[in-house]
Parts: sequence; structure tokens; C-alpha cells
Amino acid sequence: MAIRTGTQKRREDILSLLKTGTWTITRLAEELETSGSTIRRDLRDLAEAGEVIRTIGGATAAGFVEPPLGQRMETNAEAKDAIAATGLDHLGEGVRTIFLDAGSTTVRLAERIRDRDDLTVITRGLEIALALAHPAGPRVIMVGGEVSTLSHGTTGALSDHALGRVDVDVAFLGADAVDLSRGLGEPTLDEARTKELIAEHARSVVVLADSSKFGREVAAWAPLPHGWIWISEDGTRQS
Repeated sequence: MAIRTGTQKRREDILSLLKTGTWTITRLAEELETSGSTIRRDLRDLAEAGEVIRTIGGATAAGFVEPPLGQRMETNAEAKDAIAATGLDHLGEGVRTIFLDAGSTTVRLAERIRDRDDLTVITRGLEIALALAHPAGPRVIMVGGEVSTLSHGTTGALSDHALGRVDVDVAFLGADAVDLSRGLGEPTLDEARTKELIAEHARSVVVLADSSKFGREVAAWAPLPHGWIWISEDGTRQS
């Protein structure tokens, strides 16, 4: 039986961690109790072997993809229902125009406002637009752009062009990761930029994300304005 060297075992451990998503060099070093320079060297060699993909400040396992929307709709379903129900509290008097992000939790909020004909809903989510587009429902504005095959949300230059020219009372955002000091984490810079942009044009920002999103490592972060709110199944917190 071959005996694994310390380097081999460490690199196997790195690959195991990266299969859960994107990790930063700093966090890998802390988790494996080694130096950042050692992790960088391991990631360089693993990338050259085609086993990992380098990201800004970290890496992810080659072949790792975000689960598709249909699969995510079934994950933590009870928590997402509770979050969406609490989100209704932010649709009180004076709220007329909202942004509803693409995502598995925001879809559940959309299902609860199908008969709100007093609302205008701007969205980048295909499922949300379809759910709300009926005669007795809100006015729906679909934001154009490149459609993600995983989230079914639009991003890119066309999306940025539109979102830079609207103002909303409330922006309801989803996220791959949440940190009250850093903002929202996303798998791509385009996704992060889209959320940052609409947040700049919202009177208030409400993030709908279950507690599993806390502490995740991702490729890009979207800073949010002071005072944004995070609703999880554990309650409501404000930055």
C-alpha cells in the first residue's frame, strides 16, 4: 500500500474542501493549519494538473457548479417559505415599485404577491416574471441581459444599463453567501455587480436568504448600503 506524503494528504484535503464551493487562500490555510504560501503553491500545482480552478484570492474544484434553480427550490423549502412570509412585512403602505431578484427564495415571495395589482415589479428572474404576468397581478418589467443557465437570472451590460436608470422603494435580493459586514457573495463578478447596482437605486434593501448562506466562501462580493436588512429563518438582522 502506498504511503501518502504530507503534501499529498494536504492536497487531498484541499480538493475535498473545494468540492463544497469556492474557498479563499486564507480560509484554506486556517482550516488546514498551514501557511498561505503553502496553499498558494498547492493551488498552483493543482491548477496546472487541471484539478482546481483559480479564482480571485482562492480556488474552486474543477467541475464544481452551482446547483440549478430547480434543485435549489427543493432545498430548505420550509425555511424559504418562512423567509418569504416575513418579506411581506416590507410591502406596506407607500411601497409601489420593487425589485425582485432571481432565486429560489425570491420566487416564493413572488407567489405571495400575484394579486398585488398596486405594485410594479422589476425583476431579472425568468420564473418570477412568468409567475406574476397575469391580468390581476402586478405590472411586471423584465430586465434584459445574458441569462444564466443555473439561476435563470439576467446579468451583463444590458442588465446594468436598465438597472442604472430605475429607482425602487424596496430591492429584495437573493444571495449565494451573506455577511453583514461584506454584503452579498456571488459566484461571478457579473452577478455581484448586478446586485450592487440595484442596491444603489433602492430606498431600502432586503436580503432573503436562509442561514446556510452565512459564512460561505465565494468568488465575488457585492457591498451594500448601510442599513440593509437580512431576513433568514432565524429572524431579521440589520447591518
